[in-house]
This record gives sequence, structure tokens and C-alpha cells, in this order.
Amino acid sequence: MDVVSDAISAAHLGHPWFHRVRTSGSWCARLDPYEGAGFYVVLKGSSCLLTDGGVRVTLGVGDAVLLPHGTGHVIADSPIDAAVAEEKAVPFEQWLMEAGPRARSGRDETELLCGKYWLDCSRMHPLMAELPEVVHLPSRVGSHLELRAAIDLLAGELDEVRPGSCVALPSLLDLLLVYMIRSWMTETTSGAWPTALGDPVTAAALRAMHSKPAAPWSIDRLAAEAGVSRPTLARRFTTLVGRPPMAYLTWWRVILAATLLRDTPETLATIAGRVGYSSPYALSHAFEREFGTTPGRYRAKAAERSPETSINQRNPDSLTTDDQESGPFLPYSGHTR
Repeated sequence: MDVVSDAISAAHLGHPWFHRVRTSGSWCARLDPYEGAGFYVVLKGSSCLLTDGGVRVTLGVGDAVLLPHGTGHVIADSPIDAAVAEEKAVPFEQWLMEAGPRARSGRDETELLCGKYWLDCSRMHPLMAELPEVVHLPSRVGSHLELRAAIDLLAGELDEVRPGSCVALPSLLDLLLVYMIRSWMTETTSGAWPTALGDPVTAAALRAMHSKPAAPWSIDRLAAEAGVSRPTLARRFTTLVGRPPMAYLTWWRVILAATLLRDTPETLATIAGRVGYSSPYALSHAFEREFGTTPGRYRAKAAERSPETSINQRNPDSLTTDDQESGPFLPYSGHTR
């Protein structure tokens, strides 16, 4: 896998949840901070988002906004300040219940697609960690063509129930996250990781480590992959990534092991082999040094925190129509007509 795919996969938990909302008139809703990433896409009308940190974003038709760190915020029909937001905002879940897909349309109708990606923030890849509080991707002619295509496809799937939509929707929502991050990387002028991935030497070494994490890499082999000397690789990699190549590889192997412990039933011995450790004991030692707990305890705690076990132990595929139209966020299998 590539670095961006690995960074997302390491943090991504379960399926995204979404809700399609139609509302009109004056409205204002608050969502408290949460562990995950939230997003809005404006399908019709306009709105204004104000974060707890004071970032204000005006959203028009076709605009997308990502809140990568689950920042608490207020979203409203028009620009507001913190004092007005505190006075007028209703809890987000209450607003969804009052608005919802069947809300009466009006001349000033707003239609939003909003949702949440469940993320494990315990050891997030620095590429994800450095994303800003708000990633605003305005709709502009000729810009973010892949993102625009994904939004159009999502809107089409939501407009009518089609065969295979339960497979298409989660894939499109995951694609939306990838395209929003990719668009930010293309536009940002300050991110360390877009710079690192734009450097051919550092990118080559990262690509080698992420594509074959279990390979017996050494600084010599990585330098050969990048086509430079050992000192050149060490200097450029450390400057751009923030740690030496072999230290990054050790860290990434443990993070990958944590992902496999969380997402698969594989034994510790199997996982150790997949991430480049000679024995379960060697992996356990490195894992405990990084996470402060044993692999077994980490797996048990990860199972307790899984979004699938936190939603009343219910299978999303079993949700009824009433469930789908009343819940604060809909799972991937629900339509919101």
C-alpha cells in the first residue's frame, strides 16, 4: 500500500455513518467534539460552520468540508458568532430529528449530506495528525475533479434506491474521504507530509517501507531503492519526516501490528511475521514500548471500542426504515429518502 492509504487504514474503524438533511428557514445546530472525522457536503442552498476554535467557513452548493479531528462546531443557515451560537444552537441530534429527509421544502431550502468516519486516534499517522482543524474544499470550475465526481455519484445514489446501493454507498463515502485528503495535499503550502511525499528521495524510501513492511530493510537497501547515498537519504528523510528512516520503519511496523490486532483474528505469531519481526516475543517487546500495554490487552480494549459493538450491538444491515430516518447518523446501508 502507499503512505496515504496506510495512514487512513490505520485509523479507520468500521463503516462511515451519514445522514441526508433537508431544512429551510432559520436553523442552528451544535455538535460536541467526538473521536473521529466529520464531513459536510452542500447539495443545495448554503450554510455556515463555526468551530469551537473560532474557524468560520461559509459553504455554498457543491462545497465539501472535512473536520479531521472531530472538532466541536456549530452549523447554521447564516453566519453567526460564538455568542449567538451559544444562545440559538440546538443539539445536533435534535436538529436532525426536526429536519431530516422529509422536512418541508421552502424557497430557502438547504440540503446537506453530513456524516462521520470512526477513527482510532490513539496512534494516528502524522499525515492524518497534521491535517488542519477544518479542510474546506469549495466548488470551483475545473478544481478537485475527482472529488466533484464522487459527490455527484453520491448524490445520484441518494436520489433513488438502486440495486447494489448497500455496496456502492460505503465505498463512495470512503472514496470521499480519500479525495478530500488528496485535495488538501494538492493545495496546502504548509503541510510537512505533502512536502515529504513530493520529495523523490523520501517518497521512494517511504514507498518501499509501506509496500513491503516485513522486508529486511536496512539503511543501505533503502538508500539503494531511493538511488542516493546513505547520508543523503538519512539527511533528507529525517528533515522531512521528523525521524530517521529506520526509526520510522520500527514505528510503522508496530502501528501496522496494532491495526492487524484490531481488525483481524490473526495470531500474534502470524502478525509478527507480517510486520517484519522474527518472533512474537520480539514484537511484544516493541509493542509494549510504543503503546504501554501488551498486544493481547490492546486487542481486547480495541474490541470494546469498536463502533460495531457500541451501537447497541446491532448489525447495520438489520436497521428498519424507522431506524434509518430517526437516528443521528445513518450507517452505510440506509437510504434517506
